[in-house]
Amino acid sequence: MSGRGAGGARAGAGARRLVHETWGDHAALLARSEHAVDGSVGVVRPEVVDVASPNDPLLLERGGRLDHVAVAYEAYGELNARGDNAVLVCHALTGSAHAAGRHGPHDVPGWWDPLIGAGRALDVREHFVVCSNVLGGCYGTTGPTALDPGTGRPFGPTFPRFTVRDMVEVQRRLLDRLGVGRLRAVVGGSMGGMQALEWAIRYPERVGALVAIAIGARHSAWAIGLNEVARRAIQADPAFEAGWYPAGRQPESGLGLARAIAMLSYRSFDSLEQKFGRERRPAEPGLEASFEIASYLAYHGVKLVQRFDANTYVGLTRAMDDHDVADGRGPLREVLAGVRVPALVLGIQSDVLYPESEARALAEGIPDARYARIVSPHGHDAFLIEFPQVAAHVRRFLSQGR
Repeated sequence: MSGRGAGGARAGAGARRLVHETWGDHAALLARSEHAVDGSVGVVRPEVVDVASPNDPLLLERGGRLDHVAVAYEAYGELNARGDNAVLVCHALTGSAHAAGRHGPHDVPGWWDPLIGAGRALDVREHFVVCSNVLGGCYGTTGPTALDPGTGRPFGPTFPRFTVRDMVEVQRRLLDRLGVGRLRAVVGGSMGGMQALEWAIRYPERVGALVAIAIGARHSAWAIGLNEVARRAIQADPAFEAGWYPAGRQPESGLGLARAIAMLSYRSFDSLEQKFGRERRPAEPGLEASFEIASYLAYHGVKLVQRFDANTYVGLTRAMDDHDVADGRGPLREVLAGVRVPALVLGIQSDVLYPESEARALAEGIPDARYARIVSPHGHDAFLIEFPQVAAHVRRFLSQGR
């Protein structure tokens, strides 16, 4: 494949082909076969494309305006001549465009790597799979960490309020630049599922099928409340400085606490009880003994602080709270009844953040929808853990003429 197979994109004007990086004998091995032996897309390189300009600004749903919007994305497989074999994969709250493959031979694979590749549920021999970092993100797409052209400093807390619908508009512009005319499917879980739903409602003529995982038609009071508590934890940290903390210096306590709150909602009683129970960690110099669950939450807080941004977390959770497919469109029942895109809705039996009842209600409201259940003790995070179950449902749905 001359170094350009699994990560390559034959696309329209302004798009660039994604290539495998080379590293000695392993690159030669990849070059002798269309895909890595296990079906992986191999080593990929993210790309960035501009989708807004002063002559074509992004006008936001809540009244803001962005004259410059850069979008970071990854693509796997080849776009066909008709531009209609693409699958858009949408990521969750703290996710990124890195859905599959690796950025280097020893790096961690993308967050949905087991589902994307040769012979996998999203088969790159058939599909051109695209995943982009959302508007308002901090992994290469314009958001609070980007420089404000008007001031020369990061937007920080002045970044305009945006919604899931704005995220979808940015994705549409990206796909236009890549030469994608019609999507084979839009797939996403959690916040990604919100985007997938909006695609089906806003651009039904461009969507062949919808897969929404672990989400409902609108954000519940329960989910909004959890996000509100997490934002307060961030904003109460003195290091937050009303959002003007220096670059590279996060409000560690507040963002870490926000992550701990979220992690508890991502799992379930059974999952945490089985994994930790009442196990304790031994005392360390200067520290008291603590429960294993406390150490787990602290660890994930530290990891998020190292890789994410507090203003971004605040903005994205507000966009999630605004999620309501019926907002401005009429009664929810009528809006869902008007969805003409074939849909697969996956609920998780142990999900406490978005209970299975929400997913079932969503499926029941869409005329051409089927419902399937992911059985797992791992709660909301099951869509990032139970890969065989998710893959089986997605593969079956897409293979049945959907």
